Parts: sequence; structure tokens; C-alpha cells
Amino acid sequence: MAEELETERSDVRDDGRRPPRAVVGSHRIEEEIFGKVFDSNIVRRIWSFVRPYRTKIYWAVLAVLTFTAMQLLIPLIIRYAIDHGMQAGADSQSILIWSIVAFLVAIVINFGASYAQETLVGGVAEDVLFDIRKAMFTHLQRVSLSWMDKTEVGRLMSRLQGDVNSMQEFLETSVLSVGDITLLFGIVFVMLTLDFKLGLLTLCALPVLFVVRLFWLPRARKSFMAAHETNSIANGALAEAIHGVRAVQSMDRQSVNFMLYDDKARANLNTHLNAAKYAQVMVPIVDSLTGLAMALVVVVGGARVLNQALDVGVMVAFLFYIQRFFDPIRSLTLQYSVMQRAMASGQRLTEVLDVPVDVRDAPNAKVLTSDMDGSVEFKDVVFGYNPKHPVLKHVSFKVNPGETVALVGPTGSGKSSCMSLIHRFYDVQQGQVLVGGHDVRDLTQESLGRQIAMVLQEPFLFTGTVFENIRYHKKDATREQVIEAAKAVGAHDFIMRMPEGYESILGQRGGNLSLGQRQLLSFARALVADAKILVLDEATANIDSYTEMLIQKALVKLLEGRTGLVIAHRLATIREADRIIVLQNGELIESGNHRELMKNKKLYSKLYNLNYSSFDDIPEDVIEEAVTEQAT
Repeated sequence: MAEELETERSDVRDDGRRPPRAVVGSHRIEEEIFGKVFDSNIVRRIWSFVRPYRTKIYWAVLAVLTFTAMQLLIPLIIRYAIDHGMQAGADSQSILIWSIVAFLVAIVINFGASYAQETLVGGVAEDVLFDIRKAMFTHLQRVSLSWMDKTEVGRLMSRLQGDVNSMQEFLETSVLSVGDITLLFGIVFVMLTLDFKLGLLTLCALPVLFVVRLFWLPRARKSFMAAHETNSIANGALAEAIHGVRAVQSMDRQSVNFMLYDDKARANLNTHLNAAKYAQVMVPIVDSLTGLAMALVVVVGGARVLNQALDVGVMVAFLFYIQRFFDPIRSLTLQYSVMQRAMASGQRLTEVLDVPVDVRDAPNAKVLTSDMDGSVEFKDVVFGYNPKHPVLKHVSFKVNPGETVALVGPTGSGKSSCMSLIHRFYDVQQGQVLVGGHDVRDLTQESLGRQIAMVLQEPFLFTGTVFENIRYHKKDATREQVIEAAKAVGAHDFIMRMPEGYESILGQRGGNLSLGQRQLLSFARALVADAKILVLDEATANIDSYTEMLIQKALVKLLEGRTGLVIAHRLATIREADRIIVLQNGELIESGNHRELMKNKKLYSKLYNLNYSSFDDIPEDVIEEAVTEQAT
């Protein structure tokens, strides 16, 4: 059973209830429901991304208004042609010709304005979409690991993809909404100007529409938000199933996981169908009202035409305006759902952009140069991922330049936390961590990263060639340096057996390699970095004993002139260390070399006898022979 991941939130709604929680597999994911139809704060934040393109937006608005003006002008041209160009008279033919010319000019301007608005709005929306994604990605590269540890990848992907797309849809429709509103009021003004009584008769359908919307809006709002929530839940379940596919298959949980995902996918389908129903229900209502208004105009207006109280051209213009009158109403109704989704998505996007960056360079941060001595020192360090529950408690030790020190202790004793603090993935709550004699908080993170090479227990390889992965930490490394490092860790032979050698493409996370091979490549990557400090966080845990024997002598040679910090549960690595530091419950309880600690008969001796003594059966001459064979 997977461990439950639950993010506790203390926020409570105004009605005293906690926000609803959504269960995804064995995870409980808290989902906020954002209910504002229009949030000025979100619009202001999104405008900060639009501002660089505001000139294009202004031109787009001008194009929209021009298009709207043509929509209002064309029925008036038709009305003038009917009332003046079709009457008997000498000038009727010229009036009709000029009306046709004016109509054609209006059509051309209408086409140009429509093309301009679509091109400009679409281009700006794509640019803003790119800038938002770039800003989010950049920010996520800098946020603290403590936040990343608590956040699911599926939810972040949902925000980077689905929520950004919702904002794009909103940006594309918001400019067009200006034209819809202008057209709506323009039609009302023109109809009342042409014939006040007939105009009021046409507008009598609006109260019916207002009452319908009064009942429709709250239900539509609820359905839109339900669809948004279930979509996030389904995405989270999908991401979890993909990332855990090995565990799923190894425990034969495919059918169980399918049922779990099927439930969430069906719930998502149902909420989207319900939302679509509410989104589309206004369309037939508006169409019915359009038909009713046109029938009223034909009956009442036709009677007035027969009585010669109304010109035929006016009634024809009214029919055109009525047909266009309900179009912006229909469009604005559909855009309501777009705005609703955009406000929810905007809230989720700004939440990511507002995640505080806890680890920042100091204003006067120094650059750690390669001529630093490579020493590492902990001075009375107190640290906890939750400050109320410290993982390290007043830990003090020093690693001298060129010294190799191993950290050992039971699980949860704080070994990996020490390694994370050296690279300044986190900041200590008390005390100092010194690298090269400088507090890591006084150094730039970039320069600190250049001088520390890390090999973790779970190797991570990127999609690309073997060559690119090995020199990932040092982009200017030559092919000779890459090959030399690969030979040093025993990776060269299996690389050369691959179809394209060093140019072979690795699959996602190096999936086409064994776990041990991936670890050897991460070793080579760390060696190519040529950093002053080499950190091995249980780096040999996934390498078989024979392969480990092959690289031990190479590591001893490569650690010459470098400071090495090692977390390992393998005898060979620990016995090679100049000094061993033993941690328990976040406290340093022993320090010394292997022989000294064995004589103490304390925790290290017990751990060694329980876990490491089985390796004593490997004779030294076997190790020497294996290394010699690899070298030749």
C-alpha cells in the first residue's frame, strides 16, 4: 500500500467548512474551489503578462470596434437602398449603385477588421501563454525542495498545461467581448433611433432572458467548478498511475487501479456533460427569443407598413438587427463559462507563481572559486524540514581538504539531510554550514553547485545521448574527458556495446539501461564535473558487489585532491574512508576510522556486525584481480 500523502491545510471557508477533499488512489489531495466569477486581483496579475503586448491589444480592440461598426452600418445601407434606391425617380438608379458600392466597401472593411482582430488576438494569446509557462517553469526551478517534496507532479502538470490553456481561451475571448458589448448597445441605440415604438417592442423579450439567466447562473457556476475540480482529480490519478507503473505491475494492481481511475474519469465525464448542458441550454433559449422578436416585428411592423406608418427599409433593417441583436447575448453567455474557468485557473497559476523561494542568494553573495581548499564544516547545526521537529540536533564536525569521510547511521538519523545542507538545498535553522571556509548562505548557489558534484541513490538521466548525460554538469567537457571518466568508473565497456556508443539515445529517465548502468553513468557525470567536493549519497546501493569492486580503486584514485563525503551501507566504501562519522537520531555519537570504531564496541560496531560482516568473505586478492582485469 502506498504511503498516504496529505497536505494539511488550516484554511476554512466562511461557512466554517473545510474545502472538499478529493481522493486519488491512496492519496488525499486537497482541492480548492474558487468561486469568484471575476477577480480583479487575478486579472491584474494576468495583465502583467499582457502589458508587453498592449500595443497589439489596442490595435486588436480598434479592429474589433471597426468590425462592430460595420455590423451596425450594413443594415442601414440596405435600409437606405430600399427606401430611396427602389423608388421611382431619376436619381434612384445612382442611389442604388452608390448603395451597392457602399455595401461592398463595408464588406471589405468588415473582412479586413475581422482578419486583423483574429490574427492580433490569437498572436497575443499565444505569446502570453508562452510567457506564463516560461515564468512558471523558471519559478519552479528555484522554489525550495521542501515545497516540491509536498507537491504532486500531476497537479503541477495540470496547472502548466490545462490551466494555462484556460487562460489562453479567456484572453482570446475577452477582447472579442468588447465588440459584443459594443454591438449590443449599438443595436439598441440604432433600433430606438429608427423607430422608438418598434424598438421597445423588440426589447420586450429581454426581461424573459433576464429571468432565465437569474436561475441559470448559480447552477451553471456550480457545474463549471465541479467539472474543473474533477478534471484536476482525474489528472492527478493519471499522473500517479503513470509514475507508479512498476509498482502497479509488480503487485498486480492493474485491475484495481483501472477501477479507481475509471471512477474518477466517469465522474469527470459526468460533470463535464452537466457543465456542457448548462453552457448550451442558453443557445436554444436565445434562438427562441430571436424568433419571437422577429415574429413580433413582422406582424406589428408589417401592419404599420401596410398603413404607410413605417417605411419598408426600416422594417427590413429591424429584421437584420434583431438577427444580430441576440448573437452577442449568446456569445456573452458562452463566455461566462470561459471567464469562470479562467478565474479558477488564474488563481491556481498565481498560487504557483507566489510560492516563496526560501533559498535565495544574499545581495552581497560571493562567488566560490575553484581555488578554495574544499573543506566542509558543520558548526552546531540544527535543522528540520519542519522547524518544530529537528532532524539534526547541534551537529558539529569538520571534513578537511582532500579527506574522505563516511556518514553512517540508522535510517532517519540525518545522513542525507547533511548532504542536502552542504549543497544548500535547504537552510539551517541554527548554526552554520561552511564550504571552503565560507558560510553557504554567503555564496552564490551557482558557484556552490559548480564546486560540489553529487551522486544520489536514485540516478536521474535525461532524454538524450549518453555523451550529453555524462557532461550534463559541465557542458564544456570534451569527449576525451567524458570517455576517461566513463573508463574510470567501469562504464566504458557497456557504453561501447550500445548501438551508437556514446551517441546512443537514452529513453525517459534512462529506462533502456539497468539500474546499475544508470548509476555508473551518474558516477561518470560527477567525475566529469571535476568539482572540489564529491558527495556520494548511498550511490553504490544499486550496484552489485562485483561492479562495486571494480570502481572502488578508481574512486580512491579519483578522490585524490578532492574532498569526499560518502553515505554508504557497503563495507568497501566505508573501510576506504579516512574517517567515519556515526549519527543517531540527528546527533553525532561517534567519530573515527573503521578500526577505532570497531574497538569502541558502540553503535558502529553493532551496525557493522549486523549488516556488513558478510562482506568479509571477499578476499583482498579477489578485489585486486578484478580491478586489474577491468584496467586491462
